[in-house]
Amino acid sequence: MGRYLVRRLLQAIPVLLGATLIIFLLVFALSGDPLQALAGDRRLSPAVAAQLREQYHLDDPWYVQYWYYMSGVFSGDFGETYTGREVSEIMSERFPVTLKLTGLAFLIEAVLGVLAGVLAALRKGKFLDQLVLLSTLLLISIPIFVLGSVLQLMVGVKWDLLPVTYKDEESFTSLLMPAFVLASISTAYLARLMRTSLMESMRADYVRTAVAKGLRRERVIGRHAVRTALIPVVTYLGYDLGSLMGGAIITEQIFNIPGVGSQLFQSVYLREQTTVVGFVTVLILVYIAANLLVDILYAVLDPRIRYD
Repeated sequence: MGRYLVRRLLQAIPVLLGATLIIFLLVFALSGDPLQALAGDRRLSPAVAAQLREQYHLDDPWYVQYWYYMSGVFSGDFGETYTGREVSEIMSERFPVTLKLTGLAFLIEAVLGVLAGVLAALRKGKFLDQLVLLSTLLLISIPIFVLGSVLQLMVGVKWDLLPVTYKDEESFTSLLMPAFVLASISTAYLARLMRTSLMESMRADYVRTAVAKGLRRERVIGRHAVRTALIPVVTYLGYDLGSLMGGAIITEQIFNIPGVGSQLFQSVYLREQTTVVGFVTVLILVYIAANLLVDILYAVLDPRIRYD
């Protein structure tokens, strides 16, 4: 296991470099002058513009700018914005909010998705199974911005059960509705995946053998069928953890949440390479850590899997 972890960590280095390079090039290729976007309708004086271009290496080729940036990243410095603010300072403000939103959405997705999938598989063809299939299809069909707006109107305004927008003093309650919206599509896919996976596990030979031995149905389902059925579910959850963090832009805009998504949207608009690449770098690290954790959980869920 130790050698496997070292190998995976070494493989993460080119992934990190390649992903940050692609993002850096995409932001670099955007049209427009970042300094002019910073100034808005006013024009910067030539002296100030020249000073800023020299300070942030804006007149250098893209590979020189990338070298300066990555040299800082490996020394723990994510750079600063064109206004002189440290990117790490912005991260310390934005990431905790998104982590709370993502963590709550991930919990909703994991609990509701797995529970709905298990109940649907055990009641195949019956009312509960049809209810899960129809409700998940409905969630998949409704766009995020429509679901968020409808919940704001009904739950927040008409019924006055939860805050309509994010409030720092009521962070937990004000994140419940956006967390459900963020997790809605993933929950639907997870429930369907768990249903299909458990139904396949119930038809496996080792489950039939356990039933033939006279084991209780609860023990057969819980210890044998569900445990094996969770392997593809864990894979999906590991992938979706990073997707929830990176895909919260629409949800954060709807509920006015000052998180990573809204910051990325603003930074792309202003062409702030250091901010965009810095946030994406952290998101990539989350992806890598989540996938590594998934691989470790494989061996826990299935004793036949061993890493040399």
